[in-house]
Amino acid sequence: MVKLGLVPLLFVIACLLAGLYGAVHNQISYTVSPEYFTQFKFQQFRIDNGIPERVGAAIVGWNAAWWMGIVIGTILIPFGLLIPGNANYFWAMIRVFGVVAATTLLVGLAALAVAFIVVDTEVAGEISRYDNEMIDDVAFARAGTMHNFSYLGGLVGIITGGVTVFWQRRRLHALSSSINFNADATEQSNAPETRS
Repeated sequence: MVKLGLVPLLFVIACLLAGLYGAVHNQISYTVSPEYFTQFKFQQFRIDNGIPERVGAAIVGWNAAWWMGIVIGTILIPFGLLIPGNANYFWAMIRVFGVVAATTLLVGLAALAVAFIVVDTEVAGEISRYDNEMIDDVAFARAGTMHNFSYLGGLVGIITGGVTVFWQRRRLHALSSSINFNADATEQSNAPETRS
């Protein structure tokens, strides 16, 4: 019953972590292409011109990502109920969320690395958003590639998170079996000997 009581808290944590991930992720994207935000995302998310650009990028990241916590949580939080014990369940799910975030980051960075190799002026072409012409079309396309593939990374993260749930469950069962075996062995060694 306590486990079910943890579910709403885990959803809140999943959304907070997803939002924070988005805010931090966008600091990388902003470094690659400030124009991706100033000429595109700030208009899309209605970010005020008076807000410092990196703060605006963080706000965009938060708004674009927090809801992924609901998507990820809807699948992994109930799945995590397979993990034995209340405290084990809670802390294992925090680890699972970390695995999802790491997977998402790795997929996004891999996409960015490929974009640095593949995307050039010919591939990028001329990019325009909200009637804003880009000065550096290549950087814009690279940042956009990282952004788009990070959503794919979130979906891949659900798979790695699911694998982590199974791994945590198996590890905790093995640990429990080992403790029970050691307790039985200690009990038998401390038992008084019977003489015939």
